[in-house]
Amino acid sequence: MDPKYVLEEKEVEHVSENMQRFAGFGIGIATLLSENVLCHPFIVFRRQCQVHQQAYRYHLQPFSVVQVIVNLQRHQGSFTMWKGIGSSFVVQGLTLGTEAVISEVTPLCKEVTRFSTLKEVAGHLALKALSIAVTMPFYSASLVESVQSDIASERPGVFDCIKEGLCRLVGWGTPQTTRLLPMYALLLPTVSHGLVKYIFTSGIQYLVQVVFHEAQKLRHQVEEDGNPPPPRSMMEAYFPELLASFLGSLFADVTLYPFETILNRLHIQGTRTIIDNIDYGYSVVPISTRYEGFSDCFRSVVKDEGMLGLYKGFGALILQYAIHAAILKLTHVIYTRLIEDLLVVSKKKEEE
Repeated sequence: MDPKYVLEEKEVEHVSENMQRFAGFGIGIATLLSENVLCHPFIVFRRQCQVHQQAYRYHLQPFSVVQVIVNLQRHQGSFTMWKGIGSSFVVQGLTLGTEAVISEVTPLCKEVTRFSTLKEVAGHLALKALSIAVTMPFYSASLVESVQSDIASERPGVFDCIKEGLCRLVGWGTPQTTRLLPMYALLLPTVSHGLVKYIFTSGIQYLVQVVFHEAQKLRHQVEEDGNPPPPRSMMEAYFPELLASFLGSLFADVTLYPFETILNRLHIQGTRTIIDNIDYGYSVVPISTRYEGFSDCFRSVVKDEGMLGLYKGFGALILQYAIHAAILKLTHVIYTRLIEDLLVVSKKKEEE
């Protein structure tokens, strides 16, 4: 064989390997952006809808959401819907750090696989529960930052949620009203919601990945001549995991939406938060509720706002996952096009 041809073939393989690595990095960045940046305005809007007990527009479909978001940005600035994004990253970091510390000082497992024992799985869920409990005050502070109106309050710093969370935990510097629920009253519903959401998300992820794995095994079965199956591409390695994560989060958020509505109202109650009026987006309204607990909040919402009151802002959730799905599709298309161009270059090299 011509040494020049061998050299060019190795060069093509090297370029292909680099392209695969670049694709994996790009897929990860696209997912990070979609989940934490581009979708954040819809998370903010849906939370404002969930805690606004006097709103008469429920925004159950996405068409009414867009106009109100446009009005809010027109009157308060382009970045008004990204409020609280810094504190959300801080809470995620605290959660990861807490899990790492707990797993180091206790025998609880940080990760589990399908080969893990029931004891290891139970320990893993206990670790998740402890992590949720530890970070709960900071989640509460981050929630306030994400729903409070920019024109009615000063924009907080990135790490202010840590200070506010500690103050909420020990009761210093927080508004002392009879409506403010203590942290211990929020502990059980918050941990329950976090654990159930994690179980739902992980369960759907596992099922989707199993389906993809079986499909890939059928597609890459060894042929009758005994040739080994081709190596998996970066898309086959990453995309099933991304799609499984997307479907798991979608299922959990849709299923637990009423639970989240009640939980957010309990965390906001008594904090003297002023939010944007999400009926039209032109004014602000104070949050003033007197729920005694989870059950009382559920009964009050159903009685005063109907069952659909538990789904206020659901249209924003639809938009959030529509944007996420569009980014996944765009990533898939770009990757496929790059690989096709690379194959064309490889064929031209072979012909020469």
